[in-house]
Amino acid sequence: MSTPARHDRLLSHLQVSGRASVGELAQDLGVTPATIRRDLQVLADEGRLLRTYGGATVADRRLVREVRAVDLKRAIAATAAELVVDGSTIAIGSGTTTLEFARRLVDRRLTVITNALDIANVLADRAGIELIILGGVVRPRMHSMLGHLAELATTELRADTLFMGIGAISLTHGLMNDSVPEIQTDRALRRMARSVVVLADASKFEQVAPAYVFDLEEVDTIVTDDAVGRDLVEAVERRGVRVIVASGPEAGSR
Repeated sequence: MSTPARHDRLLSHLQVSGRASVGELAQDLGVTPATIRRDLQVLADEGRLLRTYGGATVADRRLVREVRAVDLKRAIAATAAELVVDGSTIAIGSGTTTLEFARRLVDRRLTVITNALDIANVLADRAGIELIILGGVVRPRMHSMLGHLAELATTELRADTLFMGIGAISLTHGLMNDSVPEIQTDRALRRMARSVVVLADASKFEQVAPAYVFDLEEVDTIVTDDAVGRDLVEAVERRGVRVIVASGPEAGSR
């Protein structure tokens, strides 16, 4: 049986049963489990099925995209966590990727400043973490604290590095977000820190969002994934920004 024919039969099996184990598929197709595992990985990479523990299930393209997005955030977060120096003071902005980043710091020895309630919850009561939470008005759903009180608190604080997410990055327009009220707090966090690391997957590049935050030259490092083209990486680096490509199950390093 040719590889394309085997793939078609494998997908047909999943369409009928909804899900199947490697052993079931190997028996049905008359091939080794190792061959099935390779086939499943190829088809999963193409978005035609979803890998599960020990097998596969029918692909929900929306779910595949969501799983892929979470994997990228985790890879970026893990790579960014390697930049953190024990004993340092860091600030962490709000966002889903920075939340994943915070989860990788729970056993570290750090002073952490944040305006994000969910990040504060992750790091609270951790033995090595001295946690400083900025006050302010809570933004619904994002759980970030904004406004005059948050900005005022940053004038009394200093950090070695700010780790932040971002909605859009453009060579022309700089860094942008979708929330106008949030940008003043983002800028205040930037003024508080000596350096800035931005955590952003490839989909954020060369996009435009309504609220301008600050110029690309304000950024020291961007941690992203390997879907960012080499030409774009080089263009960003020519602006004096270090680009680190996250390593992970689906990302390589440049």
